[in-house]
Amino acid sequence: SSLAFNMADGVIRVAVFLVYVIAISAIKDIRRLFQYHGAEHKSIYTFEAGRDLTVANAKGFSMLHPRCGTSFLLMVMVLSILVFSMIPHDSSFWIKGGARLALIPLIAGLSYEFIKYSAKMRGNRIMEGMMAPGLWLQRLTTREPTDEMVEVALAALKEALDMEEVRKSEPWVP
Repeated sequence: SSLAFNMADGVIRVAVFLVYVIAISAIKDIRRLFQYHGAEHKSIYTFEAGRDLTVANAKGFSMLHPRCGTSFLLMVMVLSILVFSMIPHDSSFWIKGGARLALIPLIAGLSYEFIKYSAKMRGNRIMEGMMAPGLWLQRLTTREPTDEMVEVALAALKEALDMEEVRKSEPWVP
């Protein structure tokens, strides 16, 4: 059936993605990248908590963040399994391919809105259960950063915030 085929196809895709992430995490430079990913999350948490953007403040925060792009990617993969399973299996290659392409913006938009909404619903057991796989996946894509990495992440965040203030203060010119 179309549903069974798409479910199997989706599970294989997610499994390949997980194996890939696990495999690349053995590479020294990727582990370092994952440390910077953890530093990014700590810096965002510090900002969202309204704390001064210092290494000392950031160190106490988690490396796992509910609005992480890793969680978003997993949500896109899972939602695409469900949505693509509605496309009849006996459709032509062009119909299936065209439908999948047309549905990508919808899937991405729904995934984005879910991630955004779920972050607001922290403490809700149902929502936390739905967010758990994304947070588990982040355990593969983040590592505990060094203080220097946190300092870099905080400097990047400060620069982005400064640029946003400048952008807001300048008139828009088409």
